[in-house]
Order: sequence, then C-alpha cells, then structure tokens
Amino acid sequence: MAINENAPAGTATNGNAQAAKPSLNVLAQYVKDLSFESPGAPNSLRGRDKAPGININVNVAANPLSDKEFDVNVTLNAKASFEKDVLFNVELVYGGVFRIEGFPQEHMLPLLFIECPRLLFPFARQIIAEATRNGGFPPLMLDPIDFAQMFQQKLAEDQAASKVKVS
Repeated sequence: MAINENAPAGTATNGNAQAAKPSLNVLAQYVKDLSFESPGAPNSLRGRDKAPGININVNVAANPLSDKEFDVNVTLNAKASFEKDVLFNVELVYGGVFRIEGFPQEHMLPLLFIECPRLLFPFARQIIAEATRNGGFPPLMLDPIDFAQMFQQKLAEDQAASKVKVS
C-alpha cells in the first residue's frame, strides 16, 4: 500500500477517526458447557412411527468484562421425549467475547441481547446438530431464533413485574 505524501492534510484515516465510528467485533467464541444425555440408549435409538416431542429453551446472558468488552452467552436446552421416555437431553452454553465501541448507551442492550446472540447462534446450532447426530439420532436442526422478539418480550415482562407492588 502506497501513501501519498502530497495529499492534503487530514485526508488520511487516523486512529481517532476510526474510534469515533461504531463497531462491533467478535474477539472470541467458545463452548462454555456442553452436555448430551441419552438415558435410554440403546433402546431410545430404535425407530418409531411418530416423531418425538422436542422441548427447546433459549436464554441469553451478558456480562461486562471492561468498558468496551462483553461476554455474551447463549444457553440452548433441547429435550426429546416419546411418551414418558426421555430420548435425549442436550444443553449448550455457547459464548462470545465482543468489543463494542462508539454506540450510544441506549443501543447497548439491543446490541448485547439481539445482535451478539444472532452472530453466535449459527455456531451453537451446528454444535447441537452434531451432538445429537453423534448421539445416534438425526441431527437436531434448530429453527432460526428471533432474538429481537425475545428481547421485546423480556422488556415487557420486566415492565409488568415493576408495576406489581408487593403488599
């Protein structure tokens, strides 16, 4: 890359100009916890004429590591059962460390609870699919998750809870 020394002063991009631009960077991604249980194996692996019931729970947590760095964890639990038998139970806590700079304070919660999990989800989805496949079942391909709707629902629940007075 060549630098034009004859360019007018102030046309080059410097560190200060970049710091003013909003940025969201993924610094690391990791599996914090992964558990797969198939308590009825090998009997639970036999074919059935009906699909099992699958219950999926999703949770998002965020913790500051510094002023600009945050640890965001997506917890996914999936439990498959047929009649009274548990076929499998898989739990994954998948985390990411994010550097967030230059955003207004009112944008921080949506970034942490919508955008960061949205970036982590495809990787967590793949881990869940591989864990169930490696457990002898067809891969569990989770549908995309609307983290914005989850966030709005959580805000509404928090507002409703704050209006309830304990007597």
